[in-house]
Amino acid sequence: MAGRPTEAGEEESGPRLDTSVAHSARVWNYLLGGKDNFAADRETGDLIVTMFPGIARLARLQRQFLVRAVRYLAGEAGIRQFLDIGTGLPSADNTHEVAQAIAPASRIVYVDSDPMVLAHAQALLKSAPGGATDYLEADVRDPGTILAGAAGTLDFSQPVALVMLGIMGQLPDSDDPHALMRRYLEAVPAGSYLALCDGTDLSPALNEAIAAYNQNSASSYHLRTTQQVKAFFDGLAPVAPGLVPASAWQRDGTASVDAGDATLCGVALKQQPGQRGS
Repeated sequence: MAGRPTEAGEEESGPRLDTSVAHSARVWNYLLGGKDNFAADRETGDLIVTMFPGIARLARLQRQFLVRAVRYLAGEAGIRQFLDIGTGLPSADNTHEVAQAIAPASRIVYVDSDPMVLAHAQALLKSAPGGATDYLEADVRDPGTILAGAAGTLDFSQPVALVMLGIMGQLPDSDDPHALMRRYLEAVPAGSYLALCDGTDLSPALNEAIAAYNQNSASSYHLRTTQQVKAFFDGLAPVAPGLVPASAWQRDGTASVDAGDATLCGVALKQQPGQRGS
């Protein structure tokens, strides 16, 4: 649940950083054991933990999926460009750190709309020599701005990995998140990948906890059915082990699903028209 779309109608002249209400990036930071959060974030985080004790575990599982996915993309898949939308607050093993440890020439653009993430952006911009790292303050619902800004660092004639963890769940159905995903995928060439992880509605306890979160946060999160999350990958070829809970996304096939894992994650390839999956 990292990243926060700017609220529709938010006044630009108003205070950029409101610490009186919880914000998703800061709540997620708290659940991951970080210190970049405020009392409202911790209160909301504690409420969610009370209702669904496994939420911190889900936060860690999603982060572990990010590391495994980026390692695959920078290593076996040979990707050298990453567009990480809804990046959230810096943590251990950020996308550029994982990718550039494998391929120092990797180029990464981070995107988020939370003002506190912007305040910490310098922590994200320490690129390895030969590579590049940039940060855009933008809303996932504005692909035109994001793609134009990212083009200053990324070459969209070459494959790009779209990294979207927890961000599509930030969007209600009224924003047509599946159409937005198609906009992003249309902008990248064949040979590009999508790495996505989001929460599902399979756990009644998690459903109740997220409902409580939505009542106490400046933004809302929208759990979806397994089929609705899978639809973000329409037209793509999933990489083994396919579209599975975060705990099961292991390339060596040794993973077993965590009993409380209500996420659905995957890495998938955009193929040439007419190309068949292997």
